[in-house]
Amino acid sequence: MTLSVSENMTPTRSAFGWAALARRAEAVVIPIAALLAGFAVFSLFLMLQGKSPAEFFALVYRAGFGTAFSWENTLSRAAPLLLAALCVALPARLGLVVIGGEGAIVLGGVGAGFAGVLLLGAPAALALPVMVVAAIAIGALWIGAVGALRHYRGVNETIASLLMAYIAIALMNHLVEGPLRDPASLNKPSTAPLDEAFRLGTIPGWDVHWGLAFGVIACVAAWVLIDKTTWGFAARIAGGNVRAAQVQGLPVGKLIVGFTALGGAFAGLAGFFEVAAVHGSANASLASGYGYTGILIAFLARHNPLAIIPVAILLAGFEASSGLVQRRMDLPDATVLVLQGFVFMAILMSETLYGRFKIFAPERWRTA
Repeated sequence: MTLSVSENMTPTRSAFGWAALARRAEAVVIPIAALLAGFAVFSLFLMLQGKSPAEFFALVYRAGFGTAFSWENTLSRAAPLLLAALCVALPARLGLVVIGGEGAIVLGGVGAGFAGVLLLGAPAALALPVMVVAAIAIGALWIGAVGALRHYRGVNETIASLLMAYIAIALMNHLVEGPLRDPASLNKPSTAPLDEAFRLGTIPGWDVHWGLAFGVIACVAAWVLIDKTTWGFAARIAGGNVRAAQVQGLPVGKLIVGFTALGGAFAGLAGFFEVAAVHGSANASLASGYGYTGILIAFLARHNPLAIIPVAILLAGFEASSGLVQRRMDLPDATVLVLQGFVFMAILMSETLYGRFKIFAPERWRTA
């Protein structure tokens, strides 16, 4: 009995399954390897200072994940990181590197705090939605402007977003210390405290504010948008080849401005939660570096909104442990930032490894 050429050469359905699995495995294995490499380099950094890497990571685990209280502290810190990472991940699907989420967070917080002051005495059912809209709108306009500059004027989005972040922080300091300052805030200038009815409570059963729940919902919604809608498909096409997308008639300009504005809206929402759930007013604490940590999270998650969730929790655990590490090991509070820097460098260097390992090549499995 003889077999036709198509029967011999056509890959089976299981072969395509293995090929898809190999492609997905590469997106998981390489970031994890880069994360471990960053840990290894950081361990050498600690040993050069006469400190024990084992003790450091044990303290990180204890402070970030060791107890129920540690988990609550970690999850509270993860809430703004989820939204800040989306500000990087969504434009990245169009090939854009937007790193100015910190500016949208601080201005979104100022907008929410100012709206809360203006609506003092109004029903919470009216004030809270207005505060949310104010934060989202300011964040969307701020980062959306970066997309507009990129598309219509050819301004590099990385430089533009970074410079606008510095402008946003300076503007926040001016407003909080000047026109919007509460006269009663002497040592730490801030806007007037929010009405207690405007403060967000915690998730039932957890000492974690509602920003975590909305952050997770936002990540899931972003994944649906990117992977399950025509807009997300068009964004992926434009990110792969802008010229080809334009030839096909895709609205590249609208996609760039829309996705950057949506990312900014998520960052602005993070500012709202920082004001309404954490600080109770807009002050200099809004510039706490969440936007910059979000860059690392987005790159480590390969700009996958679902992968952002566990990565944000991991990085939040590191940040939650900084105080304990400082007390127990006599290390500066910024030591965790050094760890993040090593990890970020490892992630950037790992980009050159994609496509180099035959075991992850889909063609290998389709023809196996």
